Amino acid sequence: MAAEGHAPTAGEYIVHHLTHLQNKKQTSIVDFSVFNLDSIAFAVVVGIIGCFLFWRVAKTATSGVPGRFQAAIEILVEMVETQAKGIVHNAHSRKLVAPLALTVFVWIFLMNAMDLLPVDLLPLLGEKAGVHYLRVVPTADLSVTMGLSLSVLIVCLVYNVKIKGWGGWVHELFSAPFGDKVVLYPFNFLMQIIEFVAKTVSHGMRLFGNMYAGELIFLLIALMGGAWSLSATGIGLMIGHIIAGTAWAIFHILIITLQAFVFMMLALVYVGQAHDAH
Repeated sequence: MAAEGHAPTAGEYIVHHLTHLQNKKQTSIVDFSVFNLDSIAFAVVVGIIGCFLFWRVAKTATSGVPGRFQAAIEILVEMVETQAKGIVHNAHSRKLVAPLALTVFVWIFLMNAMDLLPVDLLPLLGEKAGVHYLRVVPTADLSVTMGLSLSVLIVCLVYNVKIKGWGGWVHELFSAPFGDKVVLYPFNFLMQIIEFVAKTVSHGMRLFGNMYAGELIFLLIALMGGAWSLSATGIGLMIGHIIAGTAWAIFHILIITLQAFVFMMLALVYVGQAHDAH
């Protein structure tokens, strides 16, 4: 992380914590042969944890007075179902869309929640195991958030074809939003493509930007604690580190929940739009 025998500078510390564990060195801005192994591993692990929690609740569910965790899960499921009913009016589609929205919310929430772990905990354990780079927040990785948004786009395209048919959807691509005139077909098609691209990019970038910023703030707060010494300034930094870290962690609980909810709601809105004709 730094030269041997020397503590890392603030810049080296941040760069080290923002560097992914990769299968190979990236040689260009866009390189699809590079995989961020840490993001994949933590996304899979928290996904398995989420599935296990729901499986446990389903296995131990009672028809009488539910326990606290079962009640919380039931409230969550009911909330997602209510949102799906208000946006996707096709009851048959909701059989897939509502569970999909629930999965998106829980998975993203758990990935976001990795940001609440001490920033040096898992990287330090990784160093001891011989892993020199380790980022633990999958949603602070653009490749993960864009992968999620692309998945939502694919679902939207499938429902466009399923609801409207190939002919109806292709006709809509060329006839909306400016009207069904041959001279307007190129403009309509261009606007439709721009809309799909803009929704997909903004969907993924919004989640990535918020979680990346949150991760960076935690690193800056950690640097305050790292600057601690017995001097008056150092003691002040230590106190500031404790206060700022606690306040930001509490506020971040709202952020990670809100970002998961926003991503889920936008996914529902986009799928709902796929059911509507222009």
